[in-house]
Amino acid sequence: MRFIIRVVINAFAIWVASLIPVLGVDVHSFAPGETLQFVLTLLAVAAVFALVNSIIGTIIKVVAFPLYILTFGLISLLVNGFLLWLTAWITSGFGWGLSVDSFWWGVVAAVLISVINAVFGAILRPQRKKRRR
Repeated sequence: MRFIIRVVINAFAIWVASLIPVLGVDVHSFAPGETLQFVLTLLAVAAVFALVNSIIGTIIKVVAFPLYILTFGLISLLVNGFLLWLTAWITSGFGWGLSVDSFWWGVVAAVLISVINAVFGAILRPQRKKRRR
């Protein structure tokens, strides 16, 4: 259930990033002109992004741990931009999906996607029950 919620939030964040023309992030539907296919494309791109982030992102974060310490975590901006670019590369291989104009605009879009994910993650996070004493 958490994965589905995370994918929906990612899809919304990618859609918002694609609405800003300056970022150079665009989503190409597998059937242009139809809303349902566009939403399904967004969900598929978000699922690929979630998988890339959880598998490859984890490996990169473990290997680059000294760089995280050295840069006080700022290297995560570049790692997230790389993961977004990698998602665009994977999905564009199918003829649909995400396209990113350049790596640096991908970094800016990844920051925007991370902020949107953090806001919605805080809102939709299930609240833990407080223990009575």
